[in-house]
Amino acid sequence: MDTSTNELKKTLDIYLSKWKLILFFVITAIVLAYGYLRYTTYLYQASATVKIKDEQQSQKLPSMAEITSGGLFSGGANKIKDEIEVMTSRTIIANIVKNLKLNIRYYEQGKIKEMELYENAPIKLNFFASDSIVHKVDTTLFIKVKSQSEFLMFKDNGKSIIERDDSEGKSFSFGDRIKTGFGDLVIVPNIGKFAPHKGSNLKVSIKPVTSMVNSYQPAILTSTVDGSSVIKLTLKDNIPNRAVDILNQVIREYNNDVITDKEDVIKVTSDFINNRLELVFKELEEVDFTAEQLQKRNNLTALGSQANIYLESEKQNEFQINNTANTIQLIDYLRQELKEKNKNSDLLPSNLGIADANVNQVTKSHNELVAQRDRILKNSTEKNPVVINLNNQIDALKNNLESSLENMKKTSEITLTSLTKEDARIRGQLYSAPTKQRQLRDIERQQNIKESLYLYLLEKREESAISLGMFTANAKVIDTAYSTYLPIAPNKMITYLAAILLGLMLPIGFIYINDLLDTKIHDKDDLMKLLTIPYIGDIPMTSKKTKLINKVDYSAKAEAFRILRSNIDFLLKDQVAKTKKIFITSTRAEEGKSHTSTNLASSISFSEKSVLLIEMDIRVPKIMQYLKEKPSTSIGLSEFLADKTLKPCQILNKLKDNEFLDVIASGTIPPNPSELLISERVQELFDYFEDKYDYIIVDTSAVGLVSDTLIISKFADMFIYVVSADNIDKRQLVAVAKPLFEDHRLPKMNLLLNGTNFDKKGYGYGYGYGAADSHKKKWYHFI
Repeated sequence: MDTSTNELKKTLDIYLSKWKLILFFVITAIVLAYGYLRYTTYLYQASATVKIKDEQQSQKLPSMAEITSGGLFSGGANKIKDEIEVMTSRTIIANIVKNLKLNIRYYEQGKIKEMELYENAPIKLNFFASDSIVHKVDTTLFIKVKSQSEFLMFKDNGKSIIERDDSEGKSFSFGDRIKTGFGDLVIVPNIGKFAPHKGSNLKVSIKPVTSMVNSYQPAILTSTVDGSSVIKLTLKDNIPNRAVDILNQVIREYNNDVITDKEDVIKVTSDFINNRLELVFKELEEVDFTAEQLQKRNNLTALGSQANIYLESEKQNEFQINNTANTIQLIDYLRQELKEKNKNSDLLPSNLGIADANVNQVTKSHNELVAQRDRILKNSTEKNPVVINLNNQIDALKNNLESSLENMKKTSEITLTSLTKEDARIRGQLYSAPTKQRQLRDIERQQNIKESLYLYLLEKREESAISLGMFTANAKVIDTAYSTYLPIAPNKMITYLAAILLGLMLPIGFIYINDLLDTKIHDKDDLMKLLTIPYIGDIPMTSKKTKLINKVDYSAKAEAFRILRSNIDFLLKDQVAKTKKIFITSTRAEEGKSHTSTNLASSISFSEKSVLLIEMDIRVPKIMQYLKEKPSTSIGLSEFLADKTLKPCQILNKLKDNEFLDVIASGTIPPNPSELLISERVQELFDYFEDKYDYIIVDTSAVGLVSDTLIISKFADMFIYVVSADNIDKRQLVAVAKPLFEDHRLPKMNLLLNGTNFDKKGYGYGYGYGAADSHKKKWYHFI
């Protein structure tokens, strides 16, 4: 197996060893996700689809010319965008909020969350103040129903009604007139199954209309395809029925607004025609009266017999004179309308009958720009750059129209002069006609002119009246607003998936960072990467209750010490001296020196080899505590080193249960341990026991703390350097052990890893063999 595979397996073992932690986080995340989904407010979506009809399609009876000519979309897709802006304008949204009363919301408060009641709320508020005042109110009412007829009202102090005592509320009966800062109101209950029930905690939120407009205007989304007149409206809301109602109301308000704009043009035209009819009627009355007086004065009552004197050419000439005079009169009327300053609207009358295509087209374009400007002014001001641009275009069209009318009038006057001369020539041929009859003829001509103009205006007035009711909705509804009534947010699947991912990422991230920042030694690989010191073995971690191994012991620890014993024999196989002196040390305290010394000595003695265990860590002695025996002599190593009269055999302790293991205890803790270890008595001690034991195991002080071990290192045949797994810092180990090895300060220095824990980090090795092995592998060890 190559290095990369080992590293991958090692990394995988790290995470698998923490499966309980990961599982705990995953389960916790799922529980939190369930709680979130249980009490969160869901969001629903409603959609509607409309088609913006062409300008002529919005009339009930379009003409063939209107059908074949360009419509609303002949100007490009920008007009669709304009209609979308109108559809979602603040004016439209404000009307929706007012009509649906979206600024007043009812909630029923619970212990954890509050539920909004849109349809069939248990109570209803009726205001005495005007709508203009109510639409600016920003307040919250808290109501607790005490019975079918009484309730308590609380002030808004930032607390939930559930947190309040009944004594804080003011008692009212349903139907009472309640005084508030914005005017009086009456609260009436619903009836039937929607009636308020006793104990209900209700909250009524009243918001300004402008605030609700700010909320809903960006929420109503529109989409369309280039070149298409179909618009899709969507809205997300926590109540699906409300979203459906709002979209339907958007379509209704937009259609009403468009129809109103179109009918305003017709109304302006009708008013213009009515004003002209009054003037023409008065002029016609005056001409009729003049003719009547002339006939009475001159007895001109039998003029029918003289009709044959009029030639056909004169009739045609008179017809042209009438048409030309009518045109001049209409031009004057329209020019007077252009100059009028005190009008309610800038719209101009259209289709008056002026037989000039340029004038009619300019008038139509002028009215379209005025309608567009007025629509924008509903949601803007005169300083809006778009409005200023439209005003400039309107003024330019007016100047163009004024110039066209002036030229047209001059042309018509020239034509009229020519026709009048022709008429004079024809009448000159009728020299036999009485002067009185010619005068009557002139008056009758004026009558015909005024009468034809009057009849023409009557016809146009009727056309305008008919057109007023011919407009239909501009937006054709393809799909009325609908909702699937399935929440779009939060998505349960995504929420649970995110919870599981978060539950995995947090512990895995923590384990990864912890492993990344980990500077401790855990296994042989960690040691080999840091140091080139020979590795002699490792000791697994066991329960603190089983500190010592037994003679008949199949545990992992016992097997580890047997392996360690074999490795020591192999390393010292070429040694000439009978007694093998093995020193145990470490970087610092609490790394398991005494534990290793005691169990190693016991393991060797179980093989019926004589072993002497010397407790030379006279600063912090622990061996006798591990052996759980009291010294058979009251004196120990420190007394021997200080008192030259004592003999080595006098400090020797014989163990009751193990005849192959003797112990020299540290004795009294001296104030000067280093000075004692420098003395020649140490040499005498080792010389005395030389060849008396097969093994001498020496428990020494930590080399990283004191120099005691270095003082006596010359007496050792081998040093076992104990490294505590999951305990010692790599930097500290390198700083202490590496120089000792490289400078040969400790003879035959070998590393022993103590306290390896496979279950904790995924490191270590298994021990035990055969039926006596009670160690069971974890499920993830089989991977």
